[in-house]
Amino acid sequence: MEAKKVYMVMTSEILHHAHMGIIEKATQMGELIIGVYSDKVLMQLNRTPFLGQENRMTVFGNIKGVSRVILQNELKYEPNLRLLKPDYVVHGDNWKHNKFQHIRQNVIDVLSEWGGKLVEFPYISNVPMDKLYSGMSRQGFLPEIRRRKLKLLIENKDIVRIMEAHSGLTGLIVERAQSIINEEVREFDGMWVSSLCDSTMKGKPDIELVDHSSRLKTIQEIMDVTTKPIILDGDSGGMIEHFVHNLATIERNGVSAIIIEDKIGLKKNSLFEKVEQEQDSAEAFCAKIAAGKKTLVSKDFQIIARIESLILKKGMDDALYRAKEYIAAGADGIMIHSNQKTPDEILEFCDKYSNFASAPLVVVPSTYSTVTEGELIKRGVKVVIYANQLLRSAFPAMMKTAETILAHGRAYEADDILMPIKEILTLIPE
Repeated sequence: MEAKKVYMVMTSEILHHAHMGIIEKATQMGELIIGVYSDKVLMQLNRTPFLGQENRMTVFGNIKGVSRVILQNELKYEPNLRLLKPDYVVHGDNWKHNKFQHIRQNVIDVLSEWGGKLVEFPYISNVPMDKLYSGMSRQGFLPEIRRRKLKLLIENKDIVRIMEAHSGLTGLIVERAQSIINEEVREFDGMWVSSLCDSTMKGKPDIELVDHSSRLKTIQEIMDVTTKPIILDGDSGGMIEHFVHNLATIERNGVSAIIIEDKIGLKKNSLFEKVEQEQDSAEAFCAKIAAGKKTLVSKDFQIIARIESLILKKGMDDALYRAKEYIAAGADGIMIHSNQKTPDEILEFCDKYSNFASAPLVVVPSTYSTVTEGELIKRGVKVVIYANQLLRSAFPAMMKTAETILAHGRAYEADDILMPIKEILTLIPE
């Protein structure tokens, strides 16, 4: 008599006695096939894998009683279930009441097509998984772990969401903010440390006035309390000799990427209308990129080239030409910038860029904010940076509070627009 076919999916990288107990029971039911969630699926679950999918498959394949191991490339079991047509799917009963309820129901529905059954074993609740995963995530404080994360995210997610942070507190907000949309938990994947926000918080103009050591101090304040990757706004990068020296320090501190723009002279913010700015020659900027790449020690650190051609009305052809040249010089990605109110020219660039390049494409929808992430994904964009929204939302709130106190000669009337101090204190780790 042919053995029953049993399927079990492993999400965890941490094997403990509860897992082993269920695996042992599953092997007694028939031929056990283990599905291992791919790196891409773990990224969708906001989990950065510490062991790559091939290594995880090897680990599970060496467990006694496991017949074979296959990769599961989707959150839902359905594709693998239709491929294997197992008699049983085995799982702990904890997913009856958590965010995986819809996955569970889909398993039941699909299995019913051929008379298969879902078998759930009691979940052992005395395993401190939250503490174990918390301990693993804290490894993100280590520079080499944090630096590697961005590349993994770009390789495995449809789009990487980056939000600006300009202090330790805003870093914590980006680290912890969540929204649940159609049973999907959305989070920001990393932080953007911009010269605009950094200089504004110091009450200074955005003209590269804040020096390198001060920028590094802001980065360190954010890194001290967060684990997600950081992309640094490197402005023009400065003189090549200065750029390569500063780059070594930035890389050593655990930053994941730097974006430098192809402008020269006194920096002025690109979002101003009719700004007079000189664009660097493609040849000189390529030399800067190449020099930076030679300086790097880590294969994970990325130099992304920002193209200002559309801002400076140099035209689409110039922007596309520069993209080709910068990639040939070693740029790990391209950021295309625009100050238009609609995304039309950005989307046109994306369509034409996809015909010749595969390097990750980065956009910053500050002025053309109506564009959706779904539209950007369809156009091949890999990274979207929300470059100044936290700063811009904080300023009017603080101004309203200050004016309310002045108007009433006391703080009571402002209480309704203030977060209780206890909630702020719970955000800050002890």
